[in-house]
Amino acid sequence: MKVSQTLRDYFPDAVYASGCPSRVVLDHVASKWGTLVILALSEGEPLRWSELRRRAEGVSEKMLAQTLRMLEADGLVHRDARAVVPPHVEYSLTDRGTELAARMVPLMVWIVENAPAILADAEAAALTR
Repeated sequence: MKVSQTLRDYFPDAVYASGCPSRVVLDHVASKWGTLVILALSEGEPLRWSELRRRAEGVSEKMLAQTLRMLEADGLVHRDARAVVPPHVEYSLTDRGTELAARMVPLMVWIVENAPAILADAEAAALTR
């Protein structure tokens, strides 16, 4: 496979290769729920489970738990569990997660601004098929 020089400069280890570790990370951070959790936590204040669930409307308990465990294992999310009754757990971004969020927010701004036109184009294309 031929890759442009620009891509080789940025990605010398060939991110297109099936075994590239970046694919695992991309799957975690670019998943719908992973992205929404990172964006919710990017606002700066730690959030409890229920707050995250409200912000990421539609996420199931199972998916939120899996997503938080995965992002914590990746070193992007910090879980602060306090030994009180009832248990109090808050989630926040690590330094690495904050750095990632700073790059994701502009992408999400672009997506939000362009989503109506993109969906309209997709609907029009579906009608012409």
